[in-house]
Amino acid sequence: MENVAFISIGSNLGDKIRNCESAIDRLAKLKGNRVLKRSSLYRTEPVGYREQDWFVNCVVKIGTAWGAHALFSHLKDIEKAVGRQKTFRWGPRVIDLDLLLYNTDRYSDKDVQIPHPRLHERAFVLVPLCEIAPETVHPGLGKTARNLLEMLDDAEAVEKM
Repeated sequence: MENVAFISIGSNLGDKIRNCESAIDRLAKLKGNRVLKRSSLYRTEPVGYREQDWFVNCVVKIGTAWGAHALFSHLKDIEKAVGRQKTFRWGPRVIDLDLLLYNTDRYSDKDVQIPHPRLHERAFVLVPLCEIAPETVHPGLGKTARNLLEMLDDAEAVEKM
């Protein structure tokens, strides 16, 4: 059985578009994965630490043979391969890959949290997710991506590129 996962991709250092495209390419080439859909690229306002350049973000839907932990580990490997280095929380980064949803699972341990704990609070995730899968249901909240986006009161700026 093929698992379905949604992954958020973002970059705000260096060649942001190229960084995102490189991560998508590496994700697609990972044995046992295939990209099913991908959103447009969006220029997005930083969240948390605001004294940094805007991000380029997108969301991809993949089919994967990997379990959630293995997939998460591969996402971290891709981040390293594209050039990510640890800085500080919400700081600038060459690439950021977040596992948003994995099937309809709800799971949490010290490494992996599914669904992503801030998925429903982030326009930079919900806008591209709604572009490719607006009726996808958040397994913890029981609301579609479209409903969650409509519920955001104070969304950060998200501009299609």
